[in-house]
Amino acid sequence: IVVKPIKGRKRPLLGLVLTPTRELAVQVKHHIDAVAKYTDIQTAIVVGGMAQQKQRRMLKRRPEIIIATPGRLWDLINEGHPHLLNLRQLKCLVIDEADRMVERGHFVELENLLEMLNTTHFNPTRQTFVFSATLTMVHGLPSRVLQKKRRQLDNRSKLEILMEKVGIKSKPKVLDLTRKEATVETLTETQIHCQKDEKDFYLYYFLLQYPGRTMVFANSIDCIKRLSALLVILDCNPLPLHANMHQKHRLKNLERFAEKQNCVLLTTDVAARGLDIPNVQHVIHYQVPRTSETYVHRSGRTARATKEGLSLLLIGPDDVINFKKISKTLGKDEELPPFPVENKCMKAIKERVNLARKIEKIEYYNNREKQHDSWFKQAAEALEVDLDDDLLIGKINANDQETDMEQKKMVKQMKKNLKHLISQPIFKNLVKTKYPTKMGKLALANMPVAGMESALTRISGQKKVKRYFPQQQKQLHQHHESKQIIHDLSD
Repeated sequence: IVVKPIKGRKRPLLGLVLTPTRELAVQVKHHIDAVAKYTDIQTAIVVGGMAQQKQRRMLKRRPEIIIATPGRLWDLINEGHPHLLNLRQLKCLVIDEADRMVERGHFVELENLLEMLNTTHFNPTRQTFVFSATLTMVHGLPSRVLQKKRRQLDNRSKLEILMEKVGIKSKPKVLDLTRKEATVETLTETQIHCQKDEKDFYLYYFLLQYPGRTMVFANSIDCIKRLSALLVILDCNPLPLHANMHQKHRLKNLERFAEKQNCVLLTTDVAARGLDIPNVQHVIHYQVPRTSETYVHRSGRTARATKEGLSLLLIGPDDVINFKKISKTLGKDEELPPFPVENKCMKAIKERVNLARKIEKIEYYNNREKQHDSWFKQAAEALEVDLDDDLLIGKINANDQETDMEQKKMVKQMKKNLKHLISQPIFKNLVKTKYPTKMGKLALANMPVAGMESALTRISGQKKVKRYFPQQQKQLHQHHESKQIIHDLSD
């Protein structure tokens, strides 16, 4: 698109790439820099969470290509930065994850920017590209909407509405590479139906039994924070990622996750779209996403570039409605296969998780008290006023301090007990016996060894068993019947 950069200080902005998240913007910049390595083309990234002053300095170099999130870019345009004053020479506009970007109320700055590019800064020769894996996804309207005859329904396709919002007036060239099923062939989809308070058990079970590069998605930041604290106590060393974290910490955790072979990334949907993290083996939906688009994008973090991957849904009673909507939209007529779980191991799993939950709960309330009291103390010092003890919720008198000491001792003992439990193996394949068979060891067929069998092998093995099971069951039933007849005759 950009062939010959204009030399001198009057180089205009020729290419603008817009992304919904900061992490995706960083990734896009890395890819463009790799392509432009042996050219004079300069790029700059403009995103929130990073120092504005540094980004202003980068723009002073007048880069030909800017990769940005809408909010920070619009701030710099309003400031009147010299490099952003004239966008009429823009030759190429790229909107990545476009369906997400133009959703109502999500990116007001993008709406303002598009309006400006299509009016006062309009360039008739500019090319506009929009990308997404879910651009052509069709949703069926709820029956309650269809039944209201008076309601004016917009019969246009999602793509047509998007084109209007982006400002593409002529008939666009559409390249649709999506499959009918929306997810790739190399993705294995499976599910575990359970109660809401059992999700922690199955998550911990999976992470122990099937180590690897795993992304765990949840719908809220609070859920990610709780899971992170719980898994830290259980010695799983997760890496959290959500919008309330500092940008440097977010990018650092992504780098660590990409570097480690056995690692868990706990994330909201901030990491659902576009991120190309190599060799992600498993995606776990701790909470079922609210839309089918989000499910497709989350699941798309694994099974990339013809590699195989697993998508596991933990479906509680609150998730059933969303799960049914997703199944209907994606045309999944068949029920997803259940993920096989060794029930013999669950007693030990529950013992560990329940103890960790108790520790997490105590530490959560203690930290909340400290943060609350610290804020009031700092505010009182800043205002130079005396602080009323009634405003503090922490331990202030002797009795409370004694109770606090006892609680600390209790938590210390609980952590010691948990450490002992964690040191004990849950998954055993060998049991020592007094008999000399197999060097004094007896193999247990139904107790797998952690990490010896992949989750994909496990689920594919179950499918084969399920396929041939009815015939085997019939043979087994006939065998038992014949044994019963012989037994009756002998009597």
